[in-house]
Amino acid sequence: MCLQVTAACLNMKVVFAVVLASIVPLIGAQVPHWGPCPEPEVQPAFNLKQFMGRWFEIAKLPAQFEKGRCIETNFTLKTDKLIRVVSSEILKAQLRKIEGAGVIEDMKNPAKLGISYSYVLPYSPYWIVSTDYVNSALVYSCTDILRLFHVDFAWILGRTRTLPEATVAKAMEIFAKNGIDVSRMIPSKQKDCDKTV
Repeated sequence: MCLQVTAACLNMKVVFAVVLASIVPLIGAQVPHWGPCPEPEVQPAFNLKQFMGRWFEIAKLPAQFEKGRCIETNFTLKTDKLIRVVSSEILKAQLRKIEGAGVIEDMKNPAKLGISYSYVLPYSPYWIVSTDYVNSALVYSCTDILRLFHVDFAWILGRTRTLPEATVAKAMEIFAKNGIDVSRMIPSKQKDCDKTV
């Protein structure tokens, strides 16, 4: 413990304050879990070109940054490993869009994408756990906080605004088998989506 005001003690307090300031907004927005992020298996032999196109959010772990309805994302390939990402939602009767970039961070494991909606923020994990490319996809994102706990997001996506209940149940089972807690997963609102991307 720092009882005297020394440079090392002051630096330690500054680092702690910065870490705490970073953690508090995450805790307020999401439910943290103890321990590091799970390491789910991802889609083997992932084909980025086949994954491109329009995906609708079917179900999700609640996310502070997604408050609207009719949420969808359109992926467009720019280069072999750079993706244009346009997400949209209807919030308070207005269509809101945000554009970002996606990258394959490791060509040996192309199902582990990184996505950022800001030039100043690093890429966040966007891992394709499973997809058949034509009907559904399971996506997982997780951030460790000092390896003490983690904050995660999970989405079930569809090429259409609805998926059969059996498909959603199977998706949740795949998440659970990979150590991902989907007990808080909620269906997304995809009705009356008269405004589109």
